[in-house]
Amino acid sequence: MLVYRCLVSVTLCLLYAAPGIGAFSVTTKAAEVRVKENEGADLTCSYSGDYGANARVEWKFKDLKGSQTYVVFDGKPTTPYLDRVIMHTSNLRFSKMTRNDNGVYDCEVSGNGQFGETRVTVTVLVPPSVPQCRVLPTVTTGKTALLSCHDVDGSPPSKYRWYKDGMLLPAEPSKISGFQNATYKLNTDNGNLEFPRVTKADSGQYYCEAYNDAGLPQRCKEKKMEVRDLNTGGIVAGVLVALILLVLLGVGIWYAKKKGYLPKKKERKANVVYQPTSMYGNEGDDGEFKQKSSFVV
Repeated sequence: MLVYRCLVSVTLCLLYAAPGIGAFSVTTKAAEVRVKENEGADLTCSYSGDYGANARVEWKFKDLKGSQTYVVFDGKPTTPYLDRVIMHTSNLRFSKMTRNDNGVYDCEVSGNGQFGETRVTVTVLVPPSVPQCRVLPTVTTGKTALLSCHDVDGSPPSKYRWYKDGMLLPAEPSKISGFQNATYKLNTDNGNLEFPRVTKADSGQYYCEAYNDAGLPQRCKEKKMEVRDLNTGGIVAGVLVALILLVLLGVGIWYAKKKGYLPKKKERKANVVYQPTSMYGNEGDDGEFKQKSSFVV
């Protein structure tokens, strides 16, 4: 009998201490809510237990980038939500939800020294828009080629598929008959189609399609990618032309120097100093000045 009473006491203690079980708990009827953009939605939150008559209920929102804000604080919707959120007991009713409302909503209940919470994940459904596609017009054989595709609107985030010449490219070509020799890599999550080493067989018309479960898929315009062999003849011709131009330039400089068309370096002028041996010359010179000696500096 004593053992039975001990077991009952331990069980009651565990039920009282465990969050969401027994004496106090916070729960929701729908942990995941999916709603079309611009339509309304209900987020439910209920609690039971010893939270007291003045239990405090707050709702917090964390978006897909990790930023957090209050939807309900001190029992009232905050300013950003005043025009589209109504609180009924501990539940929330949105009159309209947009793609910016994608994220998680936490309902927190506290009172009488107790605390509990529950979480609701909201996905606002937005169909894909026409994706932005980038296809290289020309690529040299053996080089890497990256084709990209991105949709900025789809919610949940769009996935992607690529087509070549109107034919769907399988995401895992090695598992599909007729594509075992394909070397491309297709990422259906980010839309990248990569060719590590393109070949002539990879030339063709390409387009991408974005899709999710919120609406019809959307595709970009078809664009051509042409794979060309390396033009060795053109490279050789270019090198020869460059060499010929260098030779002609050298001959032109030599000819200009020979004809004196180019300015010569300035020659240093010599300073000449005269020193007469006598102011009046030698006797018999009739008083005329005559240079007797000179030197050059």
